[in-house]
Amino acid sequence: MKHLKLFILLLLTLPAAAQTIIKPDSGIKQMVDEVSSKNIEATIRKLVTFKSRHTLSDTTSKTTGSGAARNWIKAEMEKYAAASGGRMTVQFDTFTQPKGTRIDQPVKLKNVLAILKGTDPTDTRVYIVSGHYDSRINDVMDANGVEPGANDDASGTALSMELARVMAKRSFPATIIFAAVVGEEQGLYGSANLAKRAKAENWNVDAMLNNDIVGNTHGMETDLKDNRSVRVFSDGIPTNATDKQVAALKSLGGENDSPSRELARYAKETGERYVDQLDVKLIYRRDRYLRGGDHLPFLEQGFTAVRFTEMNEDFNRQHQNIRAENGVDYGDLPDFVDFNYVQKVTRMNLSVLANLALAPARPQNVGIITTDLTNKTKLTWEAPATGKKPAGYYVLMRETTSAFWERKFYVTDTTATLAYSKDNYFFAVQAVDAEGHESLPVFPKPVR
Repeated sequence: MKHLKLFILLLLTLPAAAQTIIKPDSGIKQMVDEVSSKNIEATIRKLVTFKSRHTLSDTTSKTTGSGAARNWIKAEMEKYAAASGGRMTVQFDTFTQPKGTRIDQPVKLKNVLAILKGTDPTDTRVYIVSGHYDSRINDVMDANGVEPGANDDASGTALSMELARVMAKRSFPATIIFAAVVGEEQGLYGSANLAKRAKAENWNVDAMLNNDIVGNTHGMETDLKDNRSVRVFSDGIPTNATDKQVAALKSLGGENDSPSRELARYAKETGERYVDQLDVKLIYRRDRYLRGGDHLPFLEQGFTAVRFTEMNEDFNRQHQNIRAENGVDYGDLPDFVDFNYVQKVTRMNLSVLANLALAPARPQNVGIITTDLTNKTKLTWEAPATGKKPAGYYVLMRETTSAFWERKFYVTDTTATLAYSKDNYFFAVQAVDAEGHESLPVFPKPVR
């Protein structure tokens, strides 16, 4: 408790920075430092050697096509699992995708999952980090062309695999799943199957991190070069919210405080705590215009999920046949990937996953008392329903116009009264352990 009170009493009132005075966990910092840009580069280059990883490409060859690629990913994950003392297992998540949009005939597809089982039998939480291993070129139905997909999305796949390599050697109370999914370019089919499976099997998915196109630092057209910024996309009003729930959010001004938006803020605060020269940019959208990623099926199933993507995309590289026209090179080749940048994004993901998986679960039934007309704010909540008991809680506070939580008040009870008006600020509550690992914040509901 002394450690907690020394380092974690308040969030510095610096809205533009969202930095805390929390002392970084030395174990997490060590894992962050172990993330290797050379390993990431080797993985991306290896994935490109399969010529095509198109969802409908060859599955019988040992050297080309999606079948060879997924077998290699699984074999590499199994090598990492050998260092886990039996805690990590690797499996294919196999399903048959029927004929439909961008699928010209029924096809058996396989996600690759490396599952690092949590050590606390009372902690049911699951965290998922994902990239998609399939690729495409101009014609989305061309399954036999040269389709390197180095940045889209061998970069996200390499990120997930590198996290598995580093984190397999450690133990966490909660379970972490490192996924390489298929079918993204054809219609998010792999992630949709995984999200439906998680729902059907009652997985307690606390957060899903989707990494798609996280390796380029040179923007097309504007000639912008940025190797320190990464975007995090999150929905404001939950994707699966009912009309009644939407109306309640509007009445509270809570359109900017969905669980996924809290995860995005958490990623910014935690990622910037552990990774130097990295700015996590909050983008208040589920995804980019005309595009969609593997976090969307998880949002549709009611899970908390976000997407990480490079700051300035080069569309001459994405979904392009390899060619040169008018002095311009086209094609998603590995020589155009900034591997040190992918390393930073991977380190950010690791810090978020590790901090969450080590922290207590979220507090339950968080409420803000609205029975009295008062210029104070009273909040109540219950201890987490799963896992270890928290050492205490943070009550978070920010101006209604601020993007980031600006203050943290530490309490050990399950109630708090603050000398700030509930009408003038937003509040949330998160659980914290004695080492300072925080759960995701929970936005309160009105209680009469």
